[in-house]
Parts: sequence; C-alpha cells; structure tokens
Amino acid sequence: MQESTSDVAAPSKAINLLIVDDSATMRMMIRRVINLTDVAVGTIFEAANGREAIAVLEAQQVHAVFTDINMPVMSGYELLHLMSRTDKWRNILRIVISTDGSTLRKEEVRELNVNLYIQKPFRPEIVRNVLARLTNAHAR
Repeated sequence: MQESTSDVAAPSKAINLLIVDDSATMRMMIRRVINLTDVAVGTIFEAANGREAIAVLEAQQVHAVFTDINMPVMSGYELLHLMSRTDKWRNILRIVISTDGSTLRKEEVRELNVNLYIQKPFRPEIVRNVLARLTNAHAR
C-alpha cells in the first residue's frame, strides 16, 4: 500500500476520524488507542458497517477512515470502492484494519487508493504512527 499522506486533504485544526467495524469491541479499542496519542483529534465517528459509514461521510467532514473489510450489510471493500468513485471523498486517508491479510485482498484494496493495510491483531503504536504522519504532513 502507499503509505504517503501527502495527498490527503488538510484538516483545518484537528482531524476528524471515522472508525468502521462491525465489532463494537474493536471500535472501542481503536478509539482508545487514538485517545492515547498526542494527535489533535476533533471528532471520532463510528459506524458498524459501510452503509452507516456512508451516512457519516455524507453528513460530516472526515479526514481519515479506519475500516474493517468483512462486515455485514455493506463490506469495507464496497465502502472503499464507493469512496474511490466519489470526488468529495477521494482525498480522505484510508486505513484498512482487517483479519484478512491475504495477498489477494491487499491487491484488491490497493486499487481503491488505500493508504495503509494493517492486519489484526495489531500493535497500538501502528495506529499512533499513522495519525502522527497524517498530522505532520499538514503541519508543513
């Protein structure tokens, strides 16, 4: 995956994040890791599937999306596909956090402008480092 954040739309002050995962426990864990960082975070939105995520994206300004792939109702793959085809969402940073670490899955999402693919389970500092890169890219 491309790990550069230089093409992400610059947040005005703090960054708004969207966590998309059908597991409430995983959303809580990602939120906890985010809150432990010293990154200026505005609002953290949550969605249990891609359809809920689309509703958030339609209504809110989001700078980064952390999404699972395998979810009911609308998968993360479908969400990423729609984001890649929608002009107003093209510059949102996309991070996949999934148990599916297969080469095939990684290739599929690479074509959807995913910035980083993190395989579960993951170390909390990985999320911290992603957020730090995002904010540092816009401090320049």
